[in-house]
Amino acid sequence: ACSFSCSINTSGFTRMSPSVACLVAVNTSLVFSSQSVVLNKRSGFIPCKGGGEGRIHLLKIDYALPVKRILCSATAAVETHRAEEDNVHTWPSWRANIDLKWIRDNKEAVSLNAHNRKSTANVELVVALYDQFSNVQTEVEGLRAQRNAVANKMKGKLDPLERKKLIEEGKCLKDRLAALEEDLAKLMDKLQKEAQLIPNLTHPNVPVGGEDVASLRKMMGSKREFQFPVKDHVELGQELDLFDFDSAAEVSGAKFYYLKNEAVLLEMGLINWALTELVRRGYVPLSTPDIVRSSVLEKCGFQPRAQNTQVYFINGSDQCLVGTAEIPVGGMYMDSIIANSLLPIKHVAFSHCFRTEAGAAGYATRGLYRVHQFSKVEMFVICRPEDSEVFLEELISIEEELFSSLGLHFKTLDMPSEDLGAPAYRKYDVEAWMPGLGRYGEISSASNCTDYQSRRLNIRYRPAIGELSLSTDVKPKQGKSSLPPLQFVHTLNATACAVPRMMISILENFQRQDGSVIIPEALKPFMGG
Repeated sequence: ACSFSCSINTSGFTRMSPSVACLVAVNTSLVFSSQSVVLNKRSGFIPCKGGGEGRIHLLKIDYALPVKRILCSATAAVETHRAEEDNVHTWPSWRANIDLKWIRDNKEAVSLNAHNRKSTANVELVVALYDQFSNVQTEVEGLRAQRNAVANKMKGKLDPLERKKLIEEGKCLKDRLAALEEDLAKLMDKLQKEAQLIPNLTHPNVPVGGEDVASLRKMMGSKREFQFPVKDHVELGQELDLFDFDSAAEVSGAKFYYLKNEAVLLEMGLINWALTELVRRGYVPLSTPDIVRSSVLEKCGFQPRAQNTQVYFINGSDQCLVGTAEIPVGGMYMDSIIANSLLPIKHVAFSHCFRTEAGAAGYATRGLYRVHQFSKVEMFVICRPEDSEVFLEELISIEEELFSSLGLHFKTLDMPSEDLGAPAYRKYDVEAWMPGLGRYGEISSASNCTDYQSRRLNIRYRPAIGELSLSTDVKPKQGKSSLPPLQFVHTLNATACAVPRMMISILENFQRQDGSVIIPEALKPFMGG
């Protein structure tokens, strides 16, 4: 058994890291070297020499196959194991297109931004690693130039002694270069790991501090007057036979629930109402997978392995349950170049959401307020950089229109720096009055993530000629092509309807003295009239 990793270099060879062998002839076995080995693309054989021994089953390569399919075939053919030794280097599964030079050149501003957002990112370490990486990279490039110079000298007729001398020099350069390239790869891994923790920049108008400094954007409607003692949604649900928390706790555990009778119709009505309203506004509907690869979650800016993570992992796989449709929708455009004419792309997506809600407990979170599984309708926008602030305004305005049409009393807040998730440049929260709970509760949010997610998901577009974004310093390259360079898109997300919180708001605000609940007029067509 052996550990397998591989990358493709520009010379047309497939280079393997140490303790690796791979891919050559069917029904063959080979004693291989623990030294770095190179697969000759023309012959399809691995030259090996020296070092420790191991035995591996080999696989014939079809060079017409894409690299991804070759690697999948290799993984299926080779018995692998996860190296447990601390000194074994693990290659990263993906790399973010982070502008490390910009971070180094703006170190003080980036550090202050991370501090204001209570981020654990170590900007000083990132800059130090980047400088170290740059120095090693310069050394590697110098050795490559020397190696090429030696190779050029050997092309002509040479004295045997001179040729032998050049061969020895070339071998020495090759060994030094292999060691430095390994160091360079390890440095890049460390650099990526630390740099990916740095949060997005923050809009200059975002309040600095905690929740207490959130800025009021708008107050809509007013608190309803009740001439009788109000009940919370849990009590109402029990009396109207809408929920079963006890059975769900036995079947699934705490913070799960059964919806019953009219509550089921209300859930479906809310979903269809939200989808209909958004489709009417030009948003393209999607129903997304509930499971994604953990790498997609990371590329969307979430830290699934952080302490108190909200993520459910699937044991024995690289997959996890989604906490929001934002993740699979963003992943759908991963590694793509979008035609300028197709922007903006606007989706409304339905999904189930799964969250561990680590640390959440108490009366304020009981019932449906904070649960492990729920249904949600999410808006997602992909746009040009110069348009993202306009679309953030569009998203929050849609939310305000939707909730106003239900007759809810709510407020919209410009959330402070400490309340922003890593991807968000700016975030608005919507909090509705919940009379049974006696407080405002969050029912929605809208975030502008600028290019934070697209740099990780690798989603780009090419601006039209003469329309290069004013929000970037990238300039068209002089040369054969007059096309503007590719740019990263901006992404935004917003909640149209988180079903449990909307149920709470409707049940508690529209309850009557006899214990019944009036359904808002906007929802009646979606609940059988």
